[in-house]
Amino acid sequence: MSLESDLLSPAARVLGLALLALGLAAPAAAQGLRVPPQPGAGGPAAGSAPAASSSPRAADFIVAVVNSEPITNNEVRARLARVEQQLAQQGVAMPPRAELARQVLERLISERAQLQLARELGIRIDEAIIDQAEQNVARQNQLTVAELRRQLEADGISRAAFREDLRNQLLLGRLRDREIEPKVRLSDLDVDQFIREQQQNSADPSSLELNLAHILVAVPENAGDAQVQQLRAKALAVQERARSGADFAALARELSDAPGAGTNGGLVGLRTADRYPPLFVQATQRLPVGGISEVVRSGAGFHVIKVVEKRQGGLPGATVVQSRARHILLRPGPQLSEGAARAQLAEFKRRVEAGQAEFAQLARQHSQDGSARNGGDLGWANPGMFVPEFEETMNTLAPGQIAEPIVSRFGVHLIQLVERRQAQLSQREQRDVARNVLREKKLEEAYTRWAQDVRGRAFVEYREPPQL
Repeated sequence: MSLESDLLSPAARVLGLALLALGLAAPAAAQGLRVPPQPGAGGPAAGSAPAASSSPRAADFIVAVVNSEPITNNEVRARLARVEQQLAQQGVAMPPRAELARQVLERLISERAQLQLARELGIRIDEAIIDQAEQNVARQNQLTVAELRRQLEADGISRAAFREDLRNQLLLGRLRDREIEPKVRLSDLDVDQFIREQQQNSADPSSLELNLAHILVAVPENAGDAQVQQLRAKALAVQERARSGADFAALARELSDAPGAGTNGGLVGLRTADRYPPLFVQATQRLPVGGISEVVRSGAGFHVIKVVEKRQGGLPGATVVQSRARHILLRPGPQLSEGAARAQLAEFKRRVEAGQAEFAQLARQHSQDGSARNGGDLGWANPGMFVPEFEETMNTLAPGQIAEPIVSRFGVHLIQLVERRQAQLSQREQRDVARNVLREKKLEEAYTRWAQDVRGRAFVEYREPPQL
């Protein structure tokens, strides 16, 4: 695989790592932007007022002040509702509500301090970037942008509040990239030591890494017994088809109610077992690679789970799913605005899909990237080889499909997925993946220290406890 394109970057990102232990939604660049889960048809987004409470004190009030900027009770309630909904969907045991609210408030304080720092450093998010993020949310939820806006309006979320939430997530991502990534350096000795430690700890269950796919048969919140049994029967039928050899990704695209299943085939992605819901880990712990679980129930509904990859010790396994993509990169500058670059690439997409041009030829003529001479071909890439926004978009594509133009730190891209395959990793490639695993670990540690330092330097005044 050619590594000459300057698009390539270590996969490790720290966006939202501090949230993982709480099950909170990570910032957009890390986990993909999705419609915020709501506690009901009228649930609020972060930063917007929740529905009126039956509590005697429904009026909003200040619970904390961060460097003279207030955090309100409504903000805590809105975020708490989102977290509780997410935990329920994942089948995670719910901590005491008062403790969860305290953790949510601390997270909001940390975020507010970081956003203030981003503004002080002059970090800005252009409207075009927010437009792209909004499009990504719509695509990942299999909606058009217009449909997404109608859904948000039906849920009581204004477009302005939603876009402000996107802006804040993107600001946090850029701040962390700027403040943390340059400080993490790895030597060959570090990688050697990490590999030795992982080999020594290979029997430790906490080092297990899983790549799972799942099909969700959603159960409405107020479903009666008859409807629940009907949906369980549907899940059992899905399980039977999967165990009989049907293509699991095709089944997920056809039948799963999980967000994004129509494009990612139900694939969740490789991560350590502690980053999966315990329900998923328990259901698959005795299964081999390729095994299909029993039907299991979570707060969201019934799940059928497939083990795509399983490995011990945080080191790369023998096989991975590789993607081969090509792209056209335009770099905005004095002669080419970002909007003009997006429009030009959108026109290229239209011409290719209409059969009026070939993607490779357009890449040779126009792409401002080292891959241009190869028709934009980036070669076979292991997971984590590209910057997150590029890889997240690429992973939503079927072979031959072209995405809408996206923006990364390198410029504006038009991406086409050529094909995917299961591939054996060479020793050198396994070492490269081990380096990325270690880098992600170091970034997580650096993020935790940095976030604590930013929080420690902020003046925080607690006013009144949140009223839930």
